[in-house]
Amino acid sequence: MATVLNIIERAVVIPGASPGVKLGLANIMTLLSIMMLGGRDAVIIVAVRCFLGTLVGGNAISFLFSITGGMLSVLVMIIMWKYLNKHVSIVNISMVGAVFHNIGQLFVAGLVVRDFSVYVILPVLMISAIITGYFIGVLTKQLYKSLENRTI
Repeated sequence: MATVLNIIERAVVIPGASPGVKLGLANIMTLLSIMMLGGRDAVIIVAVRCFLGTLVGGNAISFLFSITGGMLSVLVMIIMWKYLNKHVSIVNISMVGAVFHNIGQLFVAGLVVRDFSVYVILPVLMISAIITGYFIGVLTKQLYKSLENRTI
């Protein structure tokens, strides 16, 4: 599901959005896996999603962006879920995860172009990460509640 959402997201163009601004649909599966399966499985899901996404429509550079942003994001969200979930909601965790995903990708961009002036777009990416992270968090929360209440 994470890979399918990742592929669908590639087809969605946000009019007027800066380069790098994405919805983060695959993060729904990452968040659900953290909550329902645990951190280890979430890391595996992110790694497989990044790898399969690259096979379907990427290259080595896109893989570096994807895996760096994805791993940094999932690790931060795992730590927050494990140690802070009594104090912060999954919506907050999603927002922070989106921010760290962008930070990871900007780091790779700086290395690739050998110029860290790429961080000039950081404010735009942070605002978009907070907005998209919020909506992805709300969707994940609702989906999690629905799955919890489901009977076999």
